[in-house]
Amino acid sequence: MASSYLAPKGTPVTLLEFEHKGATLIAESFGEAGPTFLLLHGIGMGRSVYLDVVQRLRGRVVALDLPGFGEAPEPSRTLTMERHADLVAAYLRHAGEEPVVVIGHSMGSQIAAELAARHPSLVKGVVLAGPTVNKAARNVAAQARYLLTDLVGERPLVIWRGAREYLRGGPHLIRKIRATVVHEPEDAYARIDRPVLVLRGEDDPLAPMSWCREIIDAIPGADLQVIPDHGHGTLISDSEPAADLIQAFADRL
Repeated sequence: MASSYLAPKGTPVTLLEFEHKGATLIAESFGEAGPTFLLLHGIGMGRSVYLDVVQRLRGRVVALDLPGFGEAPEPSRTLTMERHADLVAAYLRHAGEEPVVVIGHSMGSQIAAELAARHPSLVKGVVLAGPTVNKAARNVAAQARYLLTDLVGERPLVIWRGAREYLRGGPHLIRKIRATVVHEPEDAYARIDRPVLVLRGEDDPLAPMSWCREIIDAIPGADLQVIPDHGHGTLISDSEPAADLIQAFADRL
C-alpha cells in the first residue's frame, strides 16, 4: 500500500498504482486550482525526497515513483528513458490530467524531455532541473565521480534522503544508471516545441554550464537560470529559489 509523503496535512490526496506494459508507477496527486505540475525524480530517488519543493508550489501536484524506485515495484526489465516517457504519458491519459508543467530533476529531466518530444499534447511547459547526461562525460564512471563530488558539498538533508532512496533502489541500480547514460537527450531536445526552463545549481558538477548552454541552444526560446550556492540537489533542500522560478515560469504559460 502506497503512502502519502507530500500532501500538506489535511489536504485531500489521491494515491494510485498504475501498470502499463509490464511496468508500474506510483502516483501521488493533490491540489486543484492553478497549473498542474508533474514531478519526475532523479536516478536512485523517489517522490518522497521532494517534499520541500512541492509544498512551495501553488497549483495541482502529481508526483511519481517511477518503476523500481521509491514504492514502485521493480520492473521485469530496466526501462529506457523513452519507455519511461511512454509509461508516464499512458498514466496522464488514464488519469485524465490536463496538460502539465513537467518538472524533471536529473534523470527525470531526460524523461521530461522525451515526454515533451513524444507526447506534446500532454505537456504545457518543461522544467529541466540539473539536466543530465552531459555528453562530454557520458559514462558510468564519470557520472559516479561527479555525483560524489557534488555530495561533498551538499546539505545533510540531501545526503540523508538520497542515501535512503538509493538503498531502496535495489540490486539493479547500476543497470538503471547505465540506461540513463546511454540515452542521448539532445535528440529529444531538438523536437521540443514547448516553453522550457533550465535550472542549474551554481555548484552542480553533473550539469555543467557548458552542457546547459548546449541545451538552451538546442531548444529555441529556452531560458536558463542559475541558482547560487546550490548543487545538484537544488529541488531537494532549501528549494525556495527553485520553486519561485518554477512557479513564475508556470504562471506565464
